[in-house]
Amino acid sequence: MSETMSVTGLFHRFQRFRTLQTDRITALPIVILMPHSACNCRCVMCDIWKGNAHLKQLVQDDIEGLLDSLRRLGARQVLMSGGEALLNPSFFDFCSILKKQGVRITLLSTGLTLARHAIQVVKWVDEVIVSLDGDEPLHDSIRNIRGAFQKLGDGVRRLRLIRPSFPVTGRTVIHRLNFRNWRAIIEAAAEMGLDQVSFLPADVSSQAFNRSRPWDEPRQHEILLEESDLPALKAIIEGIIRDRPDYFETGFIAESPDKLRKIGAYYGAFYGQNPFPYKKCNAPWVSTVVEADGTVRPCFFHAPLGNIRKEPLSAILNSEKAIRFRKDLDIDKDPICARCVCYLNLRPGTTV
Repeated sequence: MSETMSVTGLFHRFQRFRTLQTDRITALPIVILMPHSACNCRCVMCDIWKGNAHLKQLVQDDIEGLLDSLRRLGARQVLMSGGEALLNPSFFDFCSILKKQGVRITLLSTGLTLARHAIQVVKWVDEVIVSLDGDEPLHDSIRNIRGAFQKLGDGVRRLRLIRPSFPVTGRTVIHRLNFRNWRAIIEAAAEMGLDQVSFLPADVSSQAFNRSRPWDEPRQHEILLEESDLPALKAIIEGIIRDRPDYFETGFIAESPDKLRKIGAYYGAFYGQNPFPYKKCNAPWVSTVVEADGTVRPCFFHAPLGNIRKEPLSAILNSEKAIRFRKDLDIDKDPICARCVCYLNLRPGTTV
């Protein structure tokens, strides 16, 4: 059994290496699905909720139609993103179908309904990543939902009551409205019992997150730190690095100190203080995004490649258009990639 698994693992590793070399997808470790287009929060840094009246959602036929492509490409992990994936009434049916394929399921959630769905989440999902924006008053303010922090905490506690070892981590977007609250966010994550918390800067320049067009400058500056804020931001980062080495040593803070400093450099780049931080990303070669209407993208930020309701995922990813996109994409020079806040780099041997 172990020998068979070893051979299978080596073959998958070879296929991933081959993909990176040829730009033809022969292995796809990660697939990101958006089961539901709507969101149950009204976050100030995101426009997804503004499309709630125009609902789109994946259906069971969509998921079943993906299975052959997932099998062919050796998908290992499915991330359920959104909107809020739990709003889809068939969410756990999707999980049941996908688990038969042998993939791990990660749920990205606002946390508002985790307590209500906790039994099913623990049964069908392998890990949960929740959004955390501040201590209780600030989190509720940024989410524009009264009681959001309390509901999130209740959901985490309910998951742990059912299975104490169930993995729940947090993710925080650092921006103008919460950067001064950064230490409190870390302590709130610890008090809530999260296993880990990670941080990234806010995307203010792309058309992702249901933006019909990029934000204009006044809208950007509602979220973007002002240049006068940058010294305070850097001081806060250095203070966290200095005062909480234990959180880095244990991995409770997911990023290294250098990666935290890159958040300061990211905001500094908007004011010409430094280039946008270098990033090594191969997301279009190792993952794909399937939106709630079936649209397929190479990542959250780049243009669509096709739609799973018109042709199979594997055909879309290996179409002439998709292969040309990957061949021509220069991560170092592409303007979308240069300002990207959410990047992925998986080497062929990386376990997912």
